[in-house]
Amino acid sequence: MTLAAAAQTATWTYVDGDWYEGNVAVLGPRSHAMWLGTSVFDGGRWFEGVAPDLELHSARVNASATALGLKPSMATEEIVGLTWDGLKKFDGKTAVYIRPMYWAEHGGYMGVPADPDSTRFCLCLYEAPMIPPSGFSIGVSPFRRPTIETMPTNAKAGCLYPNNGRAILEAKNRGFDNALVLDMLGNVAETGTSNIFLVKDGHVMTPAPNGTFLSGITRSRTINLLGDYGFRTTEKTLSVRDFLEADEIFSTGNHSKVVPITRIENRDLQPGPVAKKARELYWEWAHSASAA
Repeated sequence: MTLAAAAQTATWTYVDGDWYEGNVAVLGPRSHAMWLGTSVFDGGRWFEGVAPDLELHSARVNASATALGLKPSMATEEIVGLTWDGLKKFDGKTAVYIRPMYWAEHGGYMGVPADPDSTRFCLCLYEAPMIPPSGFSIGVSPFRRPTIETMPTNAKAGCLYPNNGRAILEAKNRGFDNALVLDMLGNVAETGTSNIFLVKDGHVMTPAPNGTFLSGITRSRTINLLGDYGFRTTEKTLSVRDFLEADEIFSTGNHSKVVPITRIENRDLQPGPVAKKARELYWEWAHSASAA
């Protein structure tokens, strides 16, 4: 099931002190976020009875709000508690996407910056099955990740995602599932939806955070888990050629966790042992007490 299809699944949204079923209308034509894109979000996951790193996702949405000039109104622990309350409304059979959000209702000085005192919050939970780890293909995108000087790349901001969207659509139109997106210097940043890793001669590598993409929560968790197992991950500047010549490529992200990449441009790859082990380690950790 795609993310688009997930929008039609069972949904519960907490806003203004109450839970509502379905896709609740929260914006109007004069809402600053609808007009000028001042919104942030984060994404957690519930599956198989667990919600890994829920506290970190809840904390990050507050950090994103601050970075965009909004005023977060919910403590991390409040978001965590609301999430577990909301999850009780589902049947417990299908994985759930957890999306806390902040947005500006009004503009501030000159109408363009947000008025932080108008910041609103909602928490949207909806069924979104985990995709199977069969792998996906990527094509190198002509579109680039922005820098902090041009966009709020230090936040998980909604205004960043139209750029991801056009990269993904361009890749899809060429027969790929997703896009490999570069930074402004032509080095690899991430896919259109996730962080990316490669394996070469047994060495695990991933693009070093350089301010053009978020160093994801699942990315960091995977690096730590692989390290504890004995695989040291090197964060470094990586080129398209590095990925074209890799023995394995895999991605990490909240929506799908750890998934192999089985084609890059015209080169096919098989899911490799390191990607398989990374996914196994993540699942074992997610079901452990330390993930609670």
